[in-house]
Amino acid sequence: MRRSFSRAVLTIGIIVLTLAVAIAVGVYVLLSKADPLVDAEGCVVKTPKGELDLDIEQARIAATIAAVGERRRLPEQAIVIAYATAIQESKMYNVSYGDRDSLGVFQQRPSQGWGKKKQIMDPVYSANRFFAALVKVKNYQKLPVAEAAQAVQRSAAGYAYGPHENNARILAAAFTGRVPRAVHCTFPLKETPAAARAEEAQRDLTRALGAVSVPSTRRGWLIATWSVAHAQQYGLRRVAFDGITWSAEGWKNGGKAGSTRVELS
Repeated sequence: MRRSFSRAVLTIGIIVLTLAVAIAVGVYVLLSKADPLVDAEGCVVKTPKGELDLDIEQARIAATIAAVGERRRLPEQAIVIAYATAIQESKMYNVSYGDRDSLGVFQQRPSQGWGKKKQIMDPVYSANRFFAALVKVKNYQKLPVAEAAQAVQRSAAGYAYGPHENNARILAAAFTGRVPRAVHCTFPLKETPAAARAEEAQRDLTRALGAVSVPSTRRGWLIATWSVAHAQQYGLRRVAFDGITWSAEGWKNGGKAGSTRVELS
């Protein structure tokens, strides 16, 4: 009697285990064949200096600042100073409030001659105004980051920019294109996605960067990184450059895009 009971339990156990394995294999096969469904929303920045997590808005603003700096032909140190300032002033968000009449990414004040409210709330405009003031600071490239930022901002707490220097350098290495495929953004994908607005994306990029040409690999990666940061906004599913393609799964080798143009789709 005991032996029969043991055999029955063993048989049932084997059947349950077999069914569980079959179900697991079936689910794996279905998932491997399906397009990835991304529920998370955000961006990851990875460089040899470290890794940062950003909201998509922060990534867009970081990409815009780098593009404006590139258009003005500024060195990477200028981008680092801008990032340290933006992190401290607004956490790199385009906020419509601040101390007294401070506004935007850099918390610029209309009453202090930085421009009208509508202008300051435009990250391209505000980045241009920041850089225009920065380049007037004597030897700004040789100054400590906090000192250079304070010379522009004239904040009551100028020392506060310094602690953001390391993160600013990680961002600058990625968004200037010096470190390739350093930015990966994910966001929920619709079952029936809207058509990619690649031409609109290029028009907006041109406003920040100028001519969307690729005279160097670094500039190409700047454009590709800007495109990834703005992919959700313009419905982009793929960004390809120099034989490497970004999609919801990340950057992968492969694709027909060469090193003279960034392909958007």
